[in-house]
Amino acid sequence: MKHYILITLLGICLQSTSFAQTGTISGTVRDQYDVLPYATVILGDSNIGTSTDARGKFKLEKVPNGQYTLTVSSVGYENFNQAIEITEGKTLTIEVFLTESKLNLNEVVVTGTRTAKRKINTPVIVNLMDSKELDRVVATNLSEGLRFQPGLRIETDCQTCNYTQLRMNGLQGGYSQILINGRPIFSPLTGLYGMEQIPANMIERIEVVRGGVSALYGSSAIGGTVNVITKIPDRNEYTLTNTFQSIDGLAADNILSGNATLINEDENAGATFFVNNRTRQAFDANDDNFSEAPELKNTSFGTNLFYLPTEDQKLSISLSSINEFRYGGEMVNKPAHLAQQSEERTHNVFMGSLDYQINFNDNKNSFIVYYGGQKTDRQHYTGIIPDDEEELNEFLANPPYGVSDVVTHQGGFQMNNRFDEFLGGNAILTFGAEYVYDKVYDEIEAYNYLVNQTTRNIGAFVQHDWDVTPKLNFLSGFRLDKHNMLNKAIFSPRLSLLYKLQPTAQIRLGWGTGFRAPQAFDADLHIAFAGGGISRISLVDNLKEERSNSLTASFNYDKATEHFIAGFTLEGFYTNLNDAFFLAPLGTDTFGERFEKRNGDGATVRGITLEARANFDYVFEVDAGYTFQSSLFSSPVENIQGLPEKREFLRTPNHYGYATLTYTPVKNWSLSGNLVYTGTMELIHFGGAATGNNEDKYFTSPTFTELGIRLGHMVDLPKIKTGIEFFGGIKNVFDAYQSDFDFGKNRDSNYVYGPSLPRTLFFGLKVKSN
Repeated sequence: MKHYILITLLGICLQSTSFAQTGTISGTVRDQYDVLPYATVILGDSNIGTSTDARGKFKLEKVPNGQYTLTVSSVGYENFNQAIEITEGKTLTIEVFLTESKLNLNEVVVTGTRTAKRKINTPVIVNLMDSKELDRVVATNLSEGLRFQPGLRIETDCQTCNYTQLRMNGLQGGYSQILINGRPIFSPLTGLYGMEQIPANMIERIEVVRGGVSALYGSSAIGGTVNVITKIPDRNEYTLTNTFQSIDGLAADNILSGNATLINEDENAGATFFVNNRTRQAFDANDDNFSEAPELKNTSFGTNLFYLPTEDQKLSISLSSINEFRYGGEMVNKPAHLAQQSEERTHNVFMGSLDYQINFNDNKNSFIVYYGGQKTDRQHYTGIIPDDEEELNEFLANPPYGVSDVVTHQGGFQMNNRFDEFLGGNAILTFGAEYVYDKVYDEIEAYNYLVNQTTRNIGAFVQHDWDVTPKLNFLSGFRLDKHNMLNKAIFSPRLSLLYKLQPTAQIRLGWGTGFRAPQAFDADLHIAFAGGGISRISLVDNLKEERSNSLTASFNYDKATEHFIAGFTLEGFYTNLNDAFFLAPLGTDTFGERFEKRNGDGATVRGITLEARANFDYVFEVDAGYTFQSSLFSSPVENIQGLPEKREFLRTPNHYGYATLTYTPVKNWSLSGNLVYTGTMELIHFGGAATGNNEDKYFTSPTFTELGIRLGHMVDLPKIKTGIEFFGGIKNVFDAYQSDFDFGKNRDSNYVYGPSLPRTLFFGLKVKSN
């Protein structure tokens, strides 16, 4: 399928100039629907450039006479290139039409350098996943979408409540930073369930940076950074979708979602709105009347707004509210504390951010001031009915209900300064400072359990992004953090190098340091069931921060012809952890198992990730990634008292991968498939009475291969400018699912691995504007 870019010469206007031999170029950038605000306009290698305003217009004045290549780019569109000539005293006015891109090679990304930059030019690898790809893999939330990114693995870590954890490059969830619109407002408690609570229709795109980027984002970005960018208002449109899922024919799951965007006539203000409602029944896999997937009731809604006071200023506001009820355990219609074993959670989450940006000095400088925050109120229950009558009476008199109150605030500023001439090239100097406050209060009075943690971090960052030559980029920077749980400030430098062997191939090298503060992270706040009791985690006195050194090296190649593009990326990664955190078993007390977070000698994570992609005439598209890695402590650590110590990270497979495929033979039909592979991993199991497995042991899991398919057909209704898509398919076609769950109330709820759900059929209807 061929795409054409139309350039219409509107006119050449005479302009008097007496002294300089310069001219002017102005114009408008559009796509097939509307004008395109904030597109990037550059004149070849001259470092002369600007961005379109809210009306899609641009103007470059005092351009020296001569011949140039006009390049126009915008997120999600094919780059436009056209030879032009600037003549003294004249204005060249042109109109540019961009066509949508499905390749993502030249999209503008922000996460790798904290400034907008073409993906192919950023010195660190940034992987993208947009809303269309989320549709193709039938992701209902953020957690399901992240499974289809190289080097990433999403795991379910509790048989009862099903909290999820993100692993990047072999490191568990606390080593990765999740951002919402560039702000770290995912608190430790939000990290337990937040990835499932963020609905897919809230997301515009996801940017993923693997490896240590702490010089930009501070603590907890050792494994990498995931930046979730919410829906952006750009044109008037609407979408309404209903998806119904049947989980192994035993549990129903219905998701209703809607989006709408409004832009005013002056195109200097707009808003996009989303709403999502999900109702899922509990699922029991082994017929013991205890759920393996909890009941869910989730209602989310929010908005993104922008306002342009002038052409050089922009105010953005993002607001969202999430209410979720989650219940897992014995499947009975009773209050939670009367179930034999259960977990009940009611979350009320409010998140928001505000950004103000002003550009000046012909867009060479920009100043950004921002705020982000979240507040979570949670009521929860975690308990097991005792067998002893006296203990039962005490339990019923004071059941273990709890409360959580979590608040996060982040405020800061950022200054960007572009130098058109810097030692033979050009550069962008970025610096800023920010303050992050996070308070977690989580209490279950009946268990004498209390987490009352307040962290404060003041950070300053500096980055110099230098295009030494058209082929060579050198990025250097550092971050200085003062955390209230540390006695002294932490200095975290970062260096990256990009060398373009040719337009189709790039080499990247990177090094950075980072740290994790001695605080409780998401998995530390989870209370698990084991052997008829509950297990809790505490922090050892005088716990030290964990420090990291990370190295990455990659080779990227993409070959394009008129009808296809294919390419691959090979990346190696190495991370050394000093004073690495691990959980030491303390034995049991009145309530169950106790663990303590301690510092070990260290640990090393290393591996290779291979990505491959191909797009044949926009009819057949394939994308795949595979990771080989190892994660080892320097010295063996104890996991269960009485069992041998182990160097291996538990729940960490040494190989895993994914693949997606899309076939679009004609415009209105699409067929997509997806695959997730999980290799073997080592786990531990706490034995319990009447669970079917009463032995404390290590266990090596089998491999799992999940296959999903989706078929969609779009019916266009041109008279009302609307399209209706009918779609359906199967997730986990071959029912690859864990077969040895524990039974009953004394089960080890952490003994869960493999896919989150068994074979699931789905079908749905989408109505959208054209």
